[in-house]
Amino acid sequence: MNSIPGAARVLRWMKSHPFRWRALFMAFCHLLGLLTSIDAILSVRTAQGAIGWAISLNTFPYIAVPAYWVFGRSNFEGYVVLRRKMEADLNDEEKKLAAGLLAMRPQAERVPSSATLLERLAKLPATRGNHTELLIDGETTFRSIFESIAQAREYVLVQFYIIRDDGLGRQLKEALISRARAGVRCYLVYDEIGSHHLPTSYTAELQAAGVEVRPFNTRQGDRNRFQLNSRNHRKIVIVDGITAFVGGHNVGDEYLGKDPKMGAWRDTHVKVQGPVVQCVQIAWAEDWNWAVGGLPTLNWVPQPAPGGQDGLAFCLPSGPADEFETCTLFFLRAIQAAQKRVWIASPYFVPDEQFTSALQIAALRGVDVQILIPQHADSQLVHLSSFTYLPALEKAGVKVWRYTGGFLHEKAILVDDYCGVGTANFDNRSFRLNFEITVLFAEEGVVRQAEQMFQKDFARSVPAHAADFTERPWWFRLAARTSWLMAPVQ
Repeated sequence: MNSIPGAARVLRWMKSHPFRWRALFMAFCHLLGLLTSIDAILSVRTAQGAIGWAISLNTFPYIAVPAYWVFGRSNFEGYVVLRRKMEADLNDEEKKLAAGLLAMRPQAERVPSSATLLERLAKLPATRGNHTELLIDGETTFRSIFESIAQAREYVLVQFYIIRDDGLGRQLKEALISRARAGVRCYLVYDEIGSHHLPTSYTAELQAAGVEVRPFNTRQGDRNRFQLNSRNHRKIVIVDGITAFVGGHNVGDEYLGKDPKMGAWRDTHVKVQGPVVQCVQIAWAEDWNWAVGGLPTLNWVPQPAPGGQDGLAFCLPSGPADEFETCTLFFLRAIQAAQKRVWIASPYFVPDEQFTSALQIAALRGVDVQILIPQHADSQLVHLSSFTYLPALEKAGVKVWRYTGGFLHEKAILVDDYCGVGTANFDNRSFRLNFEITVLFAEEGVVRQAEQMFQKDFARSVPAHAADFTERPWWFRLAARTSWLMAPVQ
């Protein structure tokens, strides 16, 4: 009874030997930093990122060690890619889906040269019989989404990175509740980090009406406990396995241009019909399976788009659970294979050395390379980084435009005679950390519309030049370069 508990003895010793225990604590932190830097060197995917982490872990281990285990890891343990599983062990339903999709694969001469690479990366085929509708800005996008939800007869699948409990968020909530009460099965998955402000009352009201709601739950599983740096950035709506929506919009009033701080919001979505919908649905199903541990009964019968369209389309899901860096390899191949043009719109455009070189080579080959970025970004690090690559790109003949008609948030790429619209930005986070999805289409009339869309945006932009960086004060150039160096660590 008179013995002193172990914890009390330790505290007593620490009080009597303050310098000794502090020295032991510092030694322990630096040892932990050294061991963690070994993990960073072995596992971080870029040399720039590995060097940055190794230096900071050994110099400032007190801050860098916990930061690394939260933000430094890029592997995503335990996420089962159903496409991989289907290859190894197909059940009857999956065999029918695979056969149906392959039956709608276009003739070899109509398939772009990059299709083989993309099909192997995504483990999904390019298909014909699709129709794509370009949806420019929020009013058009959400009007079309809500109209399709109202027409649902079997099920509605919804996934967004950000959902807010504001005017637009409540419209989505009421649309799902209305269909659920009509007997339509409704499922909603959201990223808990992107939607961290979403109140429990919002999801509780949906669940009470019969809508199944789940957070993506990035951190589930023992090895993902500190996995805060991987986000599910996808935005998907699917109705009855017949219609799908993919693009840059999240659910919030700012995406309708109603945020006085952000002002007008420039964004793009696509509505697709045809067998590519089943490919989009596979991506949604993989995320739902991760969040819930099971799959609902869905329509897996690919059908041509109504009206006889024969458009070529392809779905490219990408993420940290992929066997390869899918998003990185897609953008690299698109730039390398371009013959006439590469037009890219991205709110977060932070190319590393390999992409800067690829863009330079394309421009030097005579390809029309034009980049569209915001005049004012919503991230100061991204804004500062955007100045650093201007000299290298301008030297090769790449044109960079800063959009002045509001905040540019669209993620689109136009290469020769095909276009891609989706959720992936042109930065390290989308290339290596986030779950993203892009729909590529080669329907002639829609590609022409995309070309006109880009041209209108270029007309509302001002050119960015190397002098915007080289003629600024030294402290600005230092801040910009420091922000660029931090890009792989973000």
